[in-house]
Amino acid sequence: MKVVRAEIIAIGDELLYGQIVDTNSHWISQKLDLIGVKVVRKTTVGDDRKDILAAFASAEARADIILITGGLGPTQDDLTKYLLAEYFECLIVENREAVKAVTDYFQRRGRELTPLNILQGHLPSCCTYIPNEVGTAPGMWFERNKTYWMSMPGVPHEMKRLMSEYVLPKLPELFPLPIIRHRMIKTVGIGESWLADLIRDWEKSLPKTIRLAYLPSLGHVKLRLTGFGDEVKAIDKAIQHQIDLVSPIIEQYIYGYDQDTLESAVANLLIMEKKTVSLAESCTGGYISHLITSVSGSSSYFQGAVIPYQNEFKTELIAVKEETLTRFGAVSEETVKEMACGVRDLFKSDFGLSSSGTAGPNGGTTEKPVGTVWIACAGKEKTLTKKLQLTQDRLLNIQLTAVAVLNMLRICILKK
Repeated sequence: MKVVRAEIIAIGDELLYGQIVDTNSHWISQKLDLIGVKVVRKTTVGDDRKDILAAFASAEARADIILITGGLGPTQDDLTKYLLAEYFECLIVENREAVKAVTDYFQRRGRELTPLNILQGHLPSCCTYIPNEVGTAPGMWFERNKTYWMSMPGVPHEMKRLMSEYVLPKLPELFPLPIIRHRMIKTVGIGESWLADLIRDWEKSLPKTIRLAYLPSLGHVKLRLTGFGDEVKAIDKAIQHQIDLVSPIIEQYIYGYDQDTLESAVANLLIMEKKTVSLAESCTGGYISHLITSVSGSSSYFQGAVIPYQNEFKTELIAVKEETLTRFGAVSEETVKEMACGVRDLFKSDFGLSSSGTAGPNGGTTEKPVGTVWIACAGKEKTLTKKLQLTQDRLLNIQLTAVAVLNMLRICILKK
């Protein structure tokens, strides 16, 4: 089956200047992937005639379907419609249906219709008019040499409406599309290269109809299994079989699948085991508590938290000994142990978590440079600790510490 190739062209100076984030291309890519269309390139181009025409020509040379967003407003910097007419060598003419739609749109809202607005109903004579029921800029469909083009507004909700109601239903009529299914295995506590080494033999034995991708992120590595075929149930069964084969190899690192997050996985474990947790956060400043309470139902297992940034409050609130702080310092194994035990006892929880470190970019010493973090998880019978050597970036250090703390809690609950 021939691969159907798509290119997305996002037009607008504001995208290049970083004034607006191009969420449209991301959304379009996701939707095309679900129906088996491969996005081969995403191009962002400013409001420049030569650049836009060059982008059109480049896309036509390699893509079967070209999706364009932006540049359809009523002002002089909106060039898309006029350059499409130039590219396809046709005239801009009044489209009565489009003019009526624009007129009705303004009348329904009690707004004045200007000559510029009426011009939005003037379209290239060689395009098929596609109504935009939630905006004033119509969609435009072009066909040439078995390549199909769709021009849409850059306003996200307008683009999504046109994609959902016209483009996505039409593509299966134009191309024989494969069925594509994705599953995600989510791991934590192991780097990408180490994970790849563990599953090397399994990866080599994957059938040609299933592909594997490594998707690393902050403290996590996701394994995406993509299956191709003609029948949904058969693809799903084949992917599940591969998940069953690889899971025992990396079981200790798997925290969930598909839409699971680390915080939701920990929440499920706490609920299942009927356990509670509390936190003493120093260098993370409440970020771990935020993640835990972002999960609905967290009140059933989250007892509370303190953020004792200053040493005196570590002593006063959660019973860290002054002697410990004087002898070992706030960023030490001894201190985070006492913090975890103290907050566990304060909130009468099953587990107490703690973090203390030098998040940076200032404050590091020779013995404890920026990025040095100690974490702990205190249960009823045992306390785990770990030293992290992280980066020079403050926010990144906070996020990586949160992942490590949640993973330590997961390990404590599972008693691994």
